[in-house]
Amino acid sequence: MEDDSDSDAVSRRKALQIGSALGVTSVAGCLDMLNGGGESAEIPELSTFRGSGALAEGRPAPGGTSIEELPDLSGELSLYIGGGEGGIYYEFVNMLQEIYPDFEVYPNDDSSASLAQTIVEEVDSGAAQADVFWSIDASSLGFVADNDAYEPLSDEAVEAVGNAQFVGDDNAWAGVAGRARAVPYNTEELSESDIPNTVQDFPGTEALQGTMGWAPTYGAFKSFVTAMRLIQDEDATRQWLVDMREAGTERYGNEYAVSQNVASGSLAAGFANHYYAMRVKNQQPDAPIDLAFTEGDAGALINVAGALKVQGTQRGELVDNFVRHLLSAEAQEYFTTVSFAYPMIEGVEPVGGLPTVDELSPPDIDLAELSDLEPTLELMEDAGVSG
Repeated sequence: MEDDSDSDAVSRRKALQIGSALGVTSVAGCLDMLNGGGESAEIPELSTFRGSGALAEGRPAPGGTSIEELPDLSGELSLYIGGGEGGIYYEFVNMLQEIYPDFEVYPNDDSSASLAQTIVEEVDSGAAQADVFWSIDASSLGFVADNDAYEPLSDEAVEAVGNAQFVGDDNAWAGVAGRARAVPYNTEELSESDIPNTVQDFPGTEALQGTMGWAPTYGAFKSFVTAMRLIQDEDATRQWLVDMREAGTERYGNEYAVSQNVASGSLAAGFANHYYAMRVKNQQPDAPIDLAFTEGDAGALINVAGALKVQGTQRGELVDNFVRHLLSAEAQEYFTTVSFAYPMIEGVEPVGGLPTVDELSPPDIDLAELSDLEPTLELMEDAGVSG
């Protein structure tokens, strides 16, 4: 990915300029125009796949391959789907089942980490139950891939992904929705010039002393620390955690709470995934919150939810076709406007004035390596910031 940080047109911390009338509602169940039981699929209008509110209004039609251009989904599919965003994602699965009367999904939902462990154990015992694993993070996909419990997706299934960083080695998995690490900040307390270019400079920045929040027990934060450990080293990462803790960084249970407290003025800034600020704006349109993005470090990490074909499946072609549907124009518009995720294909714009993935400066790391969590957990405990 090219670094566009020198461009005047695109700032590394491009202000969101989030609309003041945000709103997102579930679109599941809005498929009244579907053929309820006929042989052929009837594809709903694009608006069915789009969230509501200011961020969805006036958007251009998404580019990419339409569902209409893909083979019909037909048959039974055993899906292991990770928690968290899994509820939003499964709404889309339900939409696919409405579109294709001959397509039926049998879901098993749990945390992505637990499902990854289960898949490896089942494959090792020769009793794999899942056909496809839809994880909310690359680390769980990497764990399954590292344990050779996958089968490569077809080239056709992954070709729509616009950035090679979001496809696993050997086509082990394909990213379907992205999330960027960001720094939500209160615009009444700070300006973007107060936010350093790299998180390594945060402990020494006077404006941030005792004014920040984080959620150390949150999975996204652990991936962030893992990325820092891979980019820097364990000693530097441990010292950064200690410095931030000693600077008075406040603990919260999740990153949505961090973003809420930034908006309320209880915090001046925090560490969170990008979409939490937008969710706060959805509830509080006039909240004084915006996002800053760092450059080339762990604070600029882009992680993905993605899909993997489980070793031993007898439905490999159906899995490939299912993944192609997750990367369709309609699916990407859905994930982008309902969960505020970053789209994985070209031709679909991120919402709310967000910089595109190509305009950000993520670190050059293999996302699958984020599965190596044990050293991170030990390091966080040593630094006094573990759960």
